[in-house]
Amino acid sequence: MNLVTLLPFIVLIGAMFLMTRSAKKKQQAAAQMRDHMTPGTGVRTIGGMYATVKEIGDDTVTLEVAPGVHAIFAKNAIGAVLDDEEYNRIVHGQAADLTIDTPVVPDDASSLTQSETEGDAPKLDLGKKDAPEGEAPEADAPKGDEPKDGKADGEAGAK
Repeated sequence: MNLVTLLPFIVLIGAMFLMTRSAKKKQQAAAQMRDHMTPGTGVRTIGGMYATVKEIGDDTVTLEVAPGVHAIFAKNAIGAVLDDEEYNRIVHGQAADLTIDTPVVPDDASSLTQSETEGDAPKLDLGKKDAPEGEAPEADAPKGDEPKDGKADGEAGAK
């Protein structure tokens, strides 16, 4: 057989090998993460529920969802094991130490659009203004093909 005819099959088999290899690596990393669970650590399930590990069995994990509320999950249902700082930040709303010297981003974009020297510049009013007296507003002026009475063909009361 010709090498040109075998090349697509070789590429396809190589791509399949690489995809299965990365999937196996992800499964091994997830299994290793689940093996490092200890009672008292915070976890997130694959459904997005945050809980604390109470007991670990062979294939199951007992999680405390709320104080005094326990639920039994399969180990495979644990999506992530969280470190204490992240778990407390998410579940209890306790912020980490904010002494980092990162810039603060404002909530609105208005402070980003003006420089400090333009702070006293007048604001643009984009609202509709009344036309000066004696002039008809453009919206009310009849256009080329439109009838002067504002009624189109097929409407009630059309001539």
